[in-house]
Amino acid sequence: MGMMVDRGRSWVEIVTLTLGALAGFGHVTLLPLPVVAASDLPVDPGISGLSEEQHVFKRPHPINGFGPEGEHVWEKITPTKDLVWYDCYSTRQCARLLVPLDYSDENGSQAAIALVRVPSTYPTSSPEYRGPVLFNPGGPGGSGVDMIARSGDAFVKILGSQFDIIGFDPRGKSEFKPLSIVMSSHYLLLVTVVFLGIARSTPKAQIFPTQAEREVWEADARSLGQVSGAVHAWARSQITGKLVLERTSDFMKHINTENTARDMLRIVEAHGRSKLQYWGFSYGTILGATYASILPDKIERLIMDGVADAEDYFACRSIAVWSNNLRDTDKTMQSFYDGCYSAGPSGCPFYASSPALIQQRLQALYNSISKKPVPIATDKSYGTLDIDRLKGAVFTSLYSPYAKFHTLAQSLADLELGNATAIYQVLETPTFACQCGSETSFSASVNEGTLFVACTDGKPVPSDVEFSRKHYDDMSRSSRDWGRLWSTGAIRCSGWPQFNRTHFQGPFVTNTSFPILLIGNTADRVPIVPRAQKMSKGFKNSMVLTQDTPGHSSFAMPSLCTIQYIRDYFVEGSVPAIGTVCAATGSPWPRVEAEMITQEKLSKKDWELLQATRELSRIFEVPRML
Repeated sequence: MGMMVDRGRSWVEIVTLTLGALAGFGHVTLLPLPVVAASDLPVDPGISGLSEEQHVFKRPHPINGFGPEGEHVWEKITPTKDLVWYDCYSTRQCARLLVPLDYSDENGSQAAIALVRVPSTYPTSSPEYRGPVLFNPGGPGGSGVDMIARSGDAFVKILGSQFDIIGFDPRGKSEFKPLSIVMSSHYLLLVTVVFLGIARSTPKAQIFPTQAEREVWEADARSLGQVSGAVHAWARSQITGKLVLERTSDFMKHINTENTARDMLRIVEAHGRSKLQYWGFSYGTILGATYASILPDKIERLIMDGVADAEDYFACRSIAVWSNNLRDTDKTMQSFYDGCYSAGPSGCPFYASSPALIQQRLQALYNSISKKPVPIATDKSYGTLDIDRLKGAVFTSLYSPYAKFHTLAQSLADLELGNATAIYQVLETPTFACQCGSETSFSASVNEGTLFVACTDGKPVPSDVEFSRKHYDDMSRSSRDWGRLWSTGAIRCSGWPQFNRTHFQGPFVTNTSFPILLIGNTADRVPIVPRAQKMSKGFKNSMVLTQDTPGHSSFAMPSLCTIQYIRDYFVEGSVPAIGTVCAATGSPWPRVEAEMITQEKLSKKDWELLQATRELSRIFEVPRML
């Protein structure tokens, strides 16, 4: 065990290496992160013989020796300018597409975009074949590969087998799964979903070359006292910014939403098509709005589901912008109280004789845990359930009421009885196991991609500590329960490197080649319907579909009405009438849902459509910045 420090290392690297050695992680090797030119890409001996004729629609090439999950398939796929598909994930096909790192220098360094598809059952020559539909699950940092590898069959049931169902990992972000949210003022910089990823798409947005170094850095935040608050978070952001500049300056500015939008067109063109068909959620609506604004004549279908305000996103992330995000959070929380009460004592484990009393029960738990956190040890990790972690578990449940409200109610009821395990596990991540001395490999976990996109996309956040302190205080006042959590969106970007930001940041006003469909929920963790209406004004002939449910995106709660309109939009090209509102066809409370609709009341086709929608509502989570 030991540590080697090169004399040419920066002070930031030396400090980080020293922390790694003191923490017992042993020898840590720091390697540069070069941008790889197309000619320098490694070629795997097993597939190096591919000819130029093996292009977009050739029969997929199986790779031997991989398990059904295809977890190592990406290391064996050499990126190419023409799509070459390989069998993967048992029933899927995978490819890696070369695109320009910098679209102003198309002959320069290249990025690689990982794709997975459920192929159409129709040959491309068939008049029934409708081409690819691309998906983005949100973020920034969501993995379309994961989404379609896991849920592609459900999307086929919704849209039909005449489409190729395509998921892709945007440049720099790779495989991002929301695993936990760290919730505390002393965790301030880390108040975000922790995304895990592998470099299926490149360049990899990676600040730390080893997982050990990353864990040491994050452990520093987790060990802080609450008194540090915004000031320490600001200081950490300055160090993060220096690391980004030193380790990723050659490609950092190219990991942004505009380039990802242009990558989508390259994916479409690699399929032999000229116009995009797309369904994006949450941040994916910002990506969709960006695409529509810079390539308005390249749209065949485009859905923005769980609409985010793109103008706000690209703005300075001021107090006005971020406090607006919390406007409907209490409304969604109220839907939990109301729904639990309506479900009755047999339907909701956290029931009380009125919604107000259910709220009081939760407040009593907050008060209790504030005074006496609960130590927890599970088979995966150990830690404490404190007030910030408890509120974090509640907050994350607001995104997905259908999947999480009943589980949340049971976990809160267990906590009242002294069992904190279930509520702790809502945000649980396994204890880190160090592979000492090994640098991050092709398939190693990284979690910096979200930060790269969020901090590179918008206008620079003020770098002075006074801004961060005031922003934190203002956000705390704007929402007693959630303000501290939401404040980090700006603070963590305050140390980001300064550069000439010439990439597209608006305006979002254009006449598209096909009308855009925007979808918003009436009670969202963030206020979606007003945003959808605002964004719609910039896109001529676009239409807003309102889903009268809580949660974030149409899959927060099943709605047969909504999904029928979505299917008709893709298949028939029709849009809902102005003012259309869809009700839920499901409930988080099993007894209530059983009484809502039965198979006998629907046609076989609609019942299968509803079941596919319910499946997605149970398992689909929108990756998110907070």
